[in-house]
Amino acid sequence: MPERRQLIVGLGNPGKSYQDTRHNVGFMVVDRLAHRHRISLNSRKPGSIFGLGKMHGRPVILAKPLTYMNLSGPAVRNVANFFKLDASDLLVIHDDIDIVFGKIKIKQKGGDAGHNGVMSLIQAFGGGTFARVRVGIGRPDTGEEVRGYVLNRFDAQQEASLDKVITMAQEAVETILLKGLREGMNRFSKKTLD
Repeated sequence: MPERRQLIVGLGNPGKSYQDTRHNVGFMVVDRLAHRHRISLNSRKPGSIFGLGKMHGRPVILAKPLTYMNLSGPAVRNVANFFKLDASDLLVIHDDIDIVFGKIKIKQKGGDAGHNGVMSLIQAFGGGTFARVRVGIGRPDTGEEVRGYVLNRFDAQQEASLDKVITMAQEAVETILLKGLREGMNRFSKKTLD
């Protein structure tokens, strides 16, 4: 029996105006994984772009919803249904304002913590029983509204370290695939930028 594919989804908003914003860090990580493992994101299902390939010998689907963030769930569900996958096969990468910039956290399941993309996924899959790699973007310290903050680009100081953050998240996904969620949690829970 063939090995089940892992569906790895990065959350973000489509379009050039959102391309390098904090809310799109999930897209950035999926793009890095696709480049590193030579997986072309050139297939489409309603609402998503995706690619099939292998990462360290494990069959995967890398996907990015092409809907806006708060409609991510149905788009991802379409891909999962097509490949006969469920929430246990899903690994979601998304930004998190409750984690400081430069840190990531891995979570096995849970609620949406106010994240519209995660909320949409929970609704589409009938619960929050999917794994997540949460990439810290920090909270605004300038009194800026949260909505404006997440839809803006990283500031110059963050921009200088962004590549390392993307690499850390990419390594977390690879660790989860190769060694499991628990090992990923142990390895990355206290890891910070060098």
